[in-house]
Amino acid sequence: MSAVPGSPDAAVRLVAQAAGGLGVPVRELGLLVLASAVITFLVTGVVRVLAIRFGAMAIPRQRDVHATPVPRLGGVGMYLGIVISFGLASQLPALTRGFEFGTDVVAVMVAGAVIVIVGAIDDTWGLDALTKFVGQVTAAGVMVVFGLTWFLLFLPWGGGVTVVLDQLQAGTLTVLVTVVMINAVNFIDGLDGLAAGVGLIAAAAVCLFSVSLLRDQGGDVSAYPPAMIAAALGGACLGFLPHNFHRARIFMGDSGSMLIGLMLAAASTSASGRIGLAAYGTKDLLALLSPVLVVGAIMFIPFLDLLLAVVRRTRAGRSPFSPDKMHLHHRLLQIGHSHRRVVLLLYLWTVSLAFLAVGPALLGIAVVIPIAAGLFLVAIAATVVPRLRS
Repeated sequence: MSAVPGSPDAAVRLVAQAAGGLGVPVRELGLLVLASAVITFLVTGVVRVLAIRFGAMAIPRQRDVHATPVPRLGGVGMYLGIVISFGLASQLPALTRGFEFGTDVVAVMVAGAVIVIVGAIDDTWGLDALTKFVGQVTAAGVMVVFGLTWFLLFLPWGGGVTVVLDQLQAGTLTVLVTVVMINAVNFIDGLDGLAAGVGLIAAAAVCLFSVSLLRDQGGDVSAYPPAMIAAALGGACLGFLPHNFHRARIFMGDSGSMLIGLMLAAASTSASGRIGLAAYGTKDLLALLSPVLVVGAIMFIPFLDLLLAVVRRTRAGRSPFSPDKMHLHHRLLQIGHSHRRVVLLLYLWTVSLAFLAVGPALLGIAVVIPIAAGLFLVAIAATVVPRLRS
């Protein structure tokens, strides 16, 4: 690794902003969200019929909370909605610069195809944990091959230093972050609408933060891809929720939950850690690292669930990937919350963390702290209500 000083010449910034564009394409990003949502909603209905015909059904097991067989493969509908919406976005003049800037969107589509195929096979015929893990690493590796990797790390100590990673280090870090995020989302996909709702909230937060970067950088094209990736993912989750909210008519399956994790990792990687952004100074590099902090805050509950599951199963002498009925949503059900209340409660926790992470960039820390404190108090009170009643 080599260290690069973090304070560039101000003229470089002016040139970069001038080359970047004229503004923030909020309307076009909104159209991307709408297109992804509508297409996903329509395509998922067709996928449901095909899933039933081909026998891709979730048969109730001991650890499951549904009582009747439900078709899976919802992730296929989500992926098609995302890809078709990207195709439409490529025809919008304000967004074409996002496609021209690099191959991030293409990397997401190709890696997404890999992870959806792996998930679809698992949803239909079943895969062992090792094979599925290999598929996850392969999808993350595709992103690396296309150049969607972490090249930069900002170290705040010593006056601020930007560390440039070599190809092996950048690729390894990217694969690690992606696989962890894929499994974190996969672990919480246990209740109707939970993974889709959390994915929607996370994507909205990353998109809002990317829009704030676009605004601060004068519409610079380097911030287009993460905003577009997050917008397409948010639309897909929104379009899928009507099919999936309790009582679900179709499950997203591993094809959907792993796709959400992959795209969240891709959006955060695209928004930060890129060698082409080295021209922006120490202060801005710290801001560009914030998307990963944003995703980390938003994904705190899935990460916590994943960590607790690994510790719990390892201590019991079992594989970290072996299933059980001790996830956070299972425990909330056990203390007396209803199915829908558990989902809404986890939405509330996710929104609270997302607001705390994204709010300072949009509203300022003085406004965010009291509102976030109020949200957390409401979330805590809502969580313990069944305990207090008993």
